[in-house]
This record gives sequence, structure tokens and C-alpha cells, in this order.
Amino acid sequence: MTKNEYLKAGLKKFAAKDYQGAILELRQAIELDPKFDLAYNALAESYNKLGKIDEAIEMAKRYVESNPEDPIAHTALSRLYVQKGMIPEAERELALSNQLSNP
Repeated sequence: MTKNEYLKAGLKKFAAKDYQGAILELRQAIELDPKFDLAYNALAESYNKLGKIDEAIEMAKRYVESNPEDPIAHTALSRLYVQKGMIPEAERELALSNQLSNP
């Protein structure tokens, strides 16, 4: 399968609330392309749905690393930081997102 096929399969499992299955598919996509930002975003959401906030944050960080100019990546990380109670970090990421959205 291609990375996009794994992404599609992962998103289908996510939509069916099979978050563990989604994680397995999305990890396959990342094995094929370690900079596949869409897969990192979906992984972060899958881990978040399972209540695994630390893993979600790690995937969101990789999303930011793979696409540092994407304001959505910074917003996703900011939201997870808020959930974890990491307010200064959340504010920093939100500021970056706003800066990238309004050059």
C-alpha cells in the first residue's frame, strides 16, 4: 500500500472510532514517509481520543517538525498542551500559529 492508502485506511478506522486500528494504519504511512504531516496530525488525534495525551503531544510535535510553517500544526499542539495543563507552552504555540496565519 502507499502512504496515502494507509492514511485513508487510518482515517476510515478513526471515523469508525477504532482509534487503535487507526494508529496501526497511520504508523504504516509514517514508515513509508517519516515526514508525512497529515499522518502525524491524525495520529495525534487518535492518541488523544484514547486518552494518551503524552503520545498525542509527541505526534503533534512531529507534525510541527514535519511542517513548521503550518499554523494548524501549531494550533493542534497548543490545544494538546492546554489539555495537559502546559499553559506557557500552549500560549507559545498559539502565538506561532497566529503569526503564521497573519504574516
